[in-house]
Amino acid sequence: MKNIWIICQKELRSYFVSPIGYAVIALFAIIFGLGFYVVAHDFVQYMFRAQMTGGGATLNVNEQIIRPILGFAGTVSLFLIPMITMRLFAEEKRNGTIELLLTSPVEDIGIVLGKWFGALVLYVCALGTSLLGMALLFAWGKPDWKPVVVAYLGLILQGACLLALGTFVSLLTSNQIVAGGITFFGSLMLYMLSWFTNFDDSRFSKVLNYLSIITHMENFSKGIVDLKDVVFYLSFIFLALFLILRQMESLRWRS
Repeated sequence: MKNIWIICQKELRSYFVSPIGYAVIALFAIIFGLGFYVVAHDFVQYMFRAQMTGGGATLNVNEQIIRPILGFAGTVSLFLIPMITMRLFAEEKRNGTIELLLTSPVEDIGIVLGKWFGALVLYVCALGTSLLGMALLFAWGKPDWKPVVVAYLGLILQGACLLALGTFVSLLTSNQIVAGGITFFGSLMLYMLSWFTNFDDSRFSKVLNYLSIITHMENFSKGIVDLKDVVFYLSFIFLALFLILRQMESLRWRS
């Protein structure tokens, strides 16, 4: 556990020594802030029109602001996660330090978990900038806090899955641009699988729909913690980390 934390700290320092860490947090904050402004502005305008026309429409902050904007946050993360993971192992291979890492007294699982946790902490920090918008909603409105907590849990689990995928891709190449591009493509495919199967009830389509990460985010966005969704995310993470360990062993034998 100590080695994992040491490597995690090293990765976090490397993120903030370079512009990557600041860029990821700033980009997420700016894009989320713009999305939050648009959704909140539309909600306020709709509320004013309903009052002026005497409409009796029910306005729900959770359903009309929080749920769509946190769904938007999950979409934004597709673009930022490749920036976080592309350098994890690719930079080590490009600089020729991967051999030193593999021959160090730290076990492979400690190296993998340390790097993955470092990436996850940066992702959570970027996601944390969205809490300012949530704080404004709670200050001026009366949303239910439980669905918000569950939605954030879903975003963290979804991000952890894609970070594990990106870490695996980064280990396969020494080119950071290639690693980032493949991670983005893979993440986008996992995101869009549910789109391709919306109007198909075949067994194969149901399997593809189950493999889509967005399918399992739907319940979290509604404030529902379903065991099958948690199991899917944890199984995805375990499989990706397992493949990384096997690839690490292969590199160790070849080096």
